[in-house]
Amino acid sequence: MGILERRQRQKEEVKHDIICAAWQMVEKDGWNALSIRKIADAIEYSVPVIYDHFENKEAIYLEFAKKGFRKLSKKMIDAKDAHDDPAEQIRAMADAYWDFGINNMQLYQLMFGIGMQCCEISKAMPEQEKFRALVMEPIEALIKKSKRTDINSCLKYHTFWSVMHGLISIKITGNSPIDDELNKMVLDDAIAGFTKNML
Repeated sequence: MGILERRQRQKEEVKHDIICAAWQMVEKDGWNALSIRKIADAIEYSVPVIYDHFENKEAIYLEFAKKGFRKLSKKMIDAKDAHDDPAEQIRAMADAYWDFGINNMQLYQLMFGIGMQCCEISKAMPEQEKFRALVMEPIEALIKKSKRTDINSCLKYHTFWSVMHGLISIKITGNSPIDDELNKMVLDDAIAGFTKNML
């Protein structure tokens, strides 16, 4: 292995160590407790080494948010591909979205800036637009299947996302007086009404 390859590998290893240390801090104390100095202390490097890999803390946030959108999109693609009927695709994607949000609360919180100062982060990612296109496809297919001309697919996308995001946000912030099982029943009822309304 040449000198350049060795340096590149070392750089990638340090970046990996930074990400791992950052994630451990987030799991323990939440996103708002994350700092460049704490990461440097955790991996026993100087602060400038961290800045060699990430311009600032927001760049670390962006790295995690991109990872979150990729993971969410994969789950939703898998759910969608398991069905041919657009209504079933929407239901399966809603379940995949729900499962992701509930089982990856720290990532979800960052992706959508829930209770965070970096709420603009999601606007900087093409991954979010891919997510939108993924959800729009079965919505448009269901509208086409119904042959209705009075339905706006963009409005339906925002309705779908608002229901999903609202329920998960309530869960994350701890403001829900209902338990997980009832919360999921609310989701199922909302999605059933959502798809029925387009037929």
